[in-house]
Order: sequence, then C-alpha cells, then structure tokens
Amino acid sequence: MDSHVEDTVSNTCDGTVTGAKKGRKRKAKHDATALVESKKVKKWKNKQRVLVFCARGVTYRARHLMTDLRSLMPHSRADTKLDRKEDLATINEICEMKNCQKCIFFEMRKKKDVYMWVVNTPNGPSAKFLVENIHTMDELKLTGNCLLGSRPILSFDPVFGEVPYLQLLKELFSQVFSTPYYHPKSKPFVDHTFYFGFMDNRIWFRNYQIVDKGETMTEIGPRFVLNPIKVFGGAFGGVTLYENPHFITPNAHRRMMKLEASYKYKNRTDARRSLAERNAQNEDNSDDPIEDVFQTNAYGHFWTNAWTSTYFLDPVDKFCSPVGSTEQKETEAGRRYWGTSQGGRIQL
Repeated sequence: MDSHVEDTVSNTCDGTVTGAKKGRKRKAKHDATALVESKKVKKWKNKQRVLVFCARGVTYRARHLMTDLRSLMPHSRADTKLDRKEDLATINEICEMKNCQKCIFFEMRKKKDVYMWVVNTPNGPSAKFLVENIHTMDELKLTGNCLLGSRPILSFDPVFGEVPYLQLLKELFSQVFSTPYYHPKSKPFVDHTFYFGFMDNRIWFRNYQIVDKGETMTEIGPRFVLNPIKVFGGAFGGVTLYENPHFITPNAHRRMMKLEASYKYKNRTDARRSLAERNAQNEDNSDDPIEDVFQTNAYGHFWTNAWTSTYFLDPVDKFCSPVGSTEQKETEAGRRYWGTSQGGRIQL
C-alpha cells in the first residue's frame, strides 16, 4: 500500500515538473517570436500598400494576370470588382478606406482590349497603358521559380534615365512594384528580379529567377507589354503631362488590318480579271501563220536511209523523196524544211 502511494506521488511530481518545463519553453519561444516581430515592426518604416483590383467585365486572362501580380507583391491588397458605371475618381476613396497609397487598376473594353492604370493616390501622378501580349504564369509553364513573399530587384533599361516621361514612370514603378523593407508579409530573401525594358515605344515586363548567385537567370512569368497612352498629373485624371504620339487605338488597328485584307482580296480579283482578258485576246489572235510549224505526229523527225541521201518531213507529216527533184524544192515545205545528211550529221 505504501509503495503504491509513493509511486503515484512520484509520477504526479514528475508530470508536474515536465509540464512546467514545457510551459517555460513555450513561453520563452513565444517571447522570442514577439521580440523579433516587435523589432521587425519597428524597422518597418515604408508602409506603402498597393491596391490591385479590376472592373467588372474583364476576361479570365486579365484576371489571372491580376492574380499573378498580387502573388508577386506581398504588400498588395485586394478588393471586389468595381462596377463599370462607377466613376474612376471613387477609387481614391476605396484606396483611402483600404489604407493604400498606390493602385493598379485593370479595365477592359469590348472583351478584347485590356487597360491598366498605375496611380499614386490621391494626388497623382497616374499613367494609363494598353496591355498587350499577356502571358500568365499558369499559361507559360516556365521552369523558373521564386520564394513566395521574397523581395525583387527592379531592373530598368538605360533609356528610363534619359527620357523625361520615362524618368517619371521609373519612379512610379519603383514605388509600386518594390516590396518595402521589413514588410510583415515579406521574407528576407532576394531571389528574383523585375525587368522593365523599352523597345518599339513600349515597356516590356519580365520576371526572372536569380540562379547560381546571379550568374544566370531563368524566366518565371508573367510577361506582358505596356503601351503608354497618357500620363496625368492627378489621380485618374488631371493635367496631361505626356501623350504618346505613336499610340494607335485598338479600333484603328483592327480597321487597318481589315483594309489590308480587303486589298489582298482586291488584288486577287484584279489578277483574275486581267488573266481572263489576256486569254480572250489570245483567242482572238488564233490565225497565226506559223502556229502549226512544230506540230508533228509520232514520226515527226528526220529519217535517213543512207549517209549520202537526204530526206525531210513536210508540215503534213509525209515522207518525201530525196531532196533532189526540182518540184520538191519549189514547194513551200521544201523551202522551209530541207537538209542534207553528210557524215552522219544533219545540217539545217
């Protein structure tokens, strides 16, 4: 009886001691995590947030592109789709309610043309682009990959430092796409880069993974091309700071393509008509005096019986006697087609 009581007391004491140790470890771990988070919050000074959303009526391709940008930007926030009847100025109020200082807004026209706004709310500036050649990460199936929430390196073409409006766009892109240092949702790794190239009066966006300590890069996606339309001094409007003179609206571009197709059809019809006219003229000029010169049958060639004899073939494909008679030479066929065979060689 006494031994059983002693075993029970000892087991209870051991369990209490073990539980106390686990509690102290858990508390110490929690305190360390809280300390790290508090230091991280203290160091997080740039509290810029980007609102990424779209209007109603966008297709799946634009929606997937928006989702890819959200996954690449840990400092982004989402919102419900905006009604197309709403004024774009209401987005400033939505950004204020979401505590966002930047905005990327997608809208679509005619289920074909995707437009993207990159805005610094509420005072501007803002830029409007036509998005072309959209390829999402799910569509490309590229081999590159990066850590979710890692911070990117922004790489710009040297032209962005020379042209004035590109300098403005470079600063706007830097504030929108760069992840703030020590952001709570970011990770302390730099394993991919955003590249902004400029060619054919367009901005080309690419996302690459940094491999082998920066020696090589592998594309991750997405990829798209931004065709600048206008740069405004305010948010979603205001004074026009820049207007692209090389921009052609999608409707005008489609009209030009249809005109080119119609020109091809017109050229084909004109060629057929001219061919029919030439064939009709050739039929009218059928009375050619030398039309039947080269028309012969299966025996239409010279035959010789001996090395010294001479034969010829008249236009009606009849074998004639050796060309020696006067009447044969006087005929028109004899004057045209006669020759001599000497030494196994026909001389015309």
